[in-house]
Amino acid sequence: MRTYKLTIAYDGTRYQGWQRQANTNQTIQGILERVISEAAGYPVGVDGSGRTDAGVHAEGQTASIVMSGLMPEDFFTGEINRRLPGDIRIREAQLVRNGFHARKNASGKVYEYRIDTGEKPDVFQRRCCCHFPHGLDTDAMREAAKMLKGTHEFAAFTDKKDEKSTKRTIYDIIISGQGSSVTIRYEGSGFLYHMVRIITGTLLEAGLHRRTPESVGEALRTKDRRQAGFLAPARGLFLKEVYYN
Repeated sequence: MRTYKLTIAYDGTRYQGWQRQANTNQTIQGILERVISEAAGYPVGVDGSGRTDAGVHAEGQTASIVMSGLMPEDFFTGEINRRLPGDIRIREAQLVRNGFHARKNASGKVYEYRIDTGEKPDVFQRRCCCHFPHGLDTDAMREAAKMLKGTHEFAAFTDKKDEKSTKRTIYDIIISGQGSSVTIRYEGSGFLYHMVRIITGTLLEAGLHRRTPESVGEALRTKDRRQAGFLAPARGLFLKEVYYN
C-alpha cells in the first residue's frame, strides 16, 4: 500500500462543495474518487483536509489517498488531470508515509477572501470574487480584525449549532487593497463551518461603519450568532494553503 498527498486547485462555481453527497455527483471529492478509481481499476477513497462549501474555490486544497502500490510518476498530474474537468486540477502529488491523513495531520490553514468594490462587477473576476459596490474603510476593518486574533471561542461565528468545540486560534488577518480590489487573508489553526465567511461579513460591516471593533469583541464574549455579521457569499472565498508539521 502507498499513501499519496495531493494538492488540488478547483473553481468551485458549479460544484456542490468538496464533500461527496448521495444526492448529487457534482462534488469535488466525488469526482476525484470516480476518476481515480476508473483509472486505477479499483475503488479508492480521497480524504480532504476539510470541507469547502458550494461555490467556494481552492488553490491549495490537500487530500490523502491510499493506492494498492507505487503509481507511475505522472499518474496523478498527467493521466488523472487529463480525465478531470477543466476546472479541477491536481497541482502536485507526493508519496508520503503510510498513515498520513490530510485532515487529521493538518496544523493550520490559510484562506483568502476577495472583494470587488467597483460599481459594476469586473468582467473577468465576477465568478471568483464578491461584488460589494461600497466604499470600505479598511483601517476600520483592521481595527475590528484585531479583536479576532488569538485563541477564542468562535461560537458566534459559525452556523453549525452542534460543534463539539468552537475554540480556534487565528494567527493573523491581513487586509490589503488596490483600486477597487480588497483582499482579506486569514491564517489560523482551523476554521469552523462558515467561520471565514461570517468574519468577512462582520469586517465588511465595520468597513461601512455599521459596527465598532467593540461589537466584535461583544460577539466573541456572548457567543451569540446574532451579534456577528452577515454570511458573505461563497464565490469570494479561496482555500489557499494547508500547513503540516
